[in-house]
Amino acid sequence: MTPKAFIFDMDGVIIHSNPYHKIALHQFCEKYGYHLTEDELRNRIYGRTNKQWITNLFGRTLSPEELHFYAEEKEALFRELMKDDMKPLAGLRAFLDKLNEHHLARAIGTSAPKSNVDFVMGKTNLGSYFSTILDDSYVENGKPHPEIYLKCAAALNYKPEDCIVFEDSLSGVASGRASGAKVVGVATTHTHNELAGTDFIIDDFQHLDPLELIEKIFK
Repeated sequence: MTPKAFIFDMDGVIIHSNPYHKIALHQFCEKYGYHLTEDELRNRIYGRTNKQWITNLFGRTLSPEELHFYAEEKEALFRELMKDDMKPLAGLRAFLDKLNEHHLARAIGTSAPKSNVDFVMGKTNLGSYFSTILDDSYVENGKPHPEIYLKCAAALNYKPEDCIVFEDSLSGVASGRASGAKVVGVATTHTHNELAGTDFIIDDFQHLDPLELIEKIFK
């Protein structure tokens, strides 16, 4: 079988951060007079780049300076909320050790800004597992566009169809599928039913073996 590569989203996959993002988003939106429902958060914000969701929220074209200011304001709220409760998703470190053991390529492809990536990698001490990490600065088109996963596959020198993407958000799942990769749904943000369009679904990485996973989804 052709070697496979593993590509991880960060929020909701590397860490269970969405409850903290949700609080930060509510605080940010309320400050500026926007009251979003849970459905609006899921459909308009989760999985998207700051550039996408902030522009959608304000409903107008924002200057690069405004976008940067608002994005950093919201992300600073998130980092403050989560700074004392940062840990990898259950079983992830052991799973990454198995990837090392079998010399399997891996990357992170995230809609998050570099400031959050550095924060998460520093707090979890997982940075050494990933030589390839692409954040929102690497793409023009955020999820559900496939650009981030196409670029991750290219950076690893793999065809997208030989990659497995781990995603928790619906926009991320759509991005992974549009790239041609297999997609494993991580049920931290959505239910198993909502993730039914994926190739396999996990709650976390406990007891997950990469070789068995490859065999299951590349039949």
